[in-house]
Amino acid sequence: MKTAFVAAFLSFAPIAALCQTVTVETYAGPAEVPQRPETVVALDLAAIDTLHTLGIAIDGVPALVSPAYLSAAMEGASPVGSLFEPDFEALAAMAPDLIVAGGRSQPQIASLSRIAPTIDMTIWGDNLIGQARERVRAYGAIFDHRAEADALLAKLDAALVRAREAIDGKGDALILLSNGGTVSAYGDDSRFGWLHRALDLPEAYPDITAETHGESVSFEFIAETDPDWLIVIDRGAAIGQEGEAAAVTLDNPLVMGTKAGRAGQIVYLDSAATYLAGGGIQSMQILLDQIAQAFQDGASKG
Repeated sequence: MKTAFVAAFLSFAPIAALCQTVTVETYAGPAEVPQRPETVVALDLAAIDTLHTLGIAIDGVPALVSPAYLSAAMEGASPVGSLFEPDFEALAAMAPDLIVAGGRSQPQIASLSRIAPTIDMTIWGDNLIGQARERVRAYGAIFDHRAEADALLAKLDAALVRAREAIDGKGDALILLSNGGTVSAYGDDSRFGWLHRALDLPEAYPDITAETHGESVSFEFIAETDPDWLIVIDRGAAIGQEGEAAAVTLDNPLVMGTKAGRAGQIVYLDSAATYLAGGGIQSMQILLDQIAQAFQDGASKG
């Protein structure tokens, strides 16, 4: 009788484990989430970035050409639709224990919640660093990877310190996004503004209008602003779109005549890490290391 009871208990242990929940912070506020979920779908690249860096296996991902640095994270996972349009039939067949959505998949959260517990882990607005930290802590709690989460946050803090030290006293910067032959500028309260605020990087033009897609600017504007540094994101490269590369777009006398152009202080950020997976812990590490190295190299040339 005792043996039968133990066998019955063990047979239901996985179910009991999945019934345990933990409350974590999400973009939509506190949410109660199954703890240690076994089958996990992630429909947001920043989430895929952070989950993989924490050592968490992901079973379902969007069907897209993976950014190179996320290839290992997405390898072997089942495609479950696009970032914008999940494949609900495939998701229902997979029967995940947890769906992590956000960003481009955010509008689908209500529908996804009918299939499995779904959390909105969007990272958006002027507090990217703070939200990214919250996501790391939340995933650490959900998957019982708190020690790994603490280690990642300590590594992020160290990268922020290195980047600030490299930037200190090196002049101002203008953040540009190139899209084919057009260019937009972004200020400190824009989607890329954390680079100014978190790193104490002075703005070359503080009056840029904060909009989701930046403020369209001309090459004359860039010349008149005359920044010490240009920090560039190539949207076309990020999304695999054919067209004129950012380096070609900016290779003209007006841009190259700026202080940044003359000194070779034009930094082309990893576009996928910046544009597609912003707020992912590995994404931020890549960008901070890249910026720190560029400003150090610029100083050594000077």
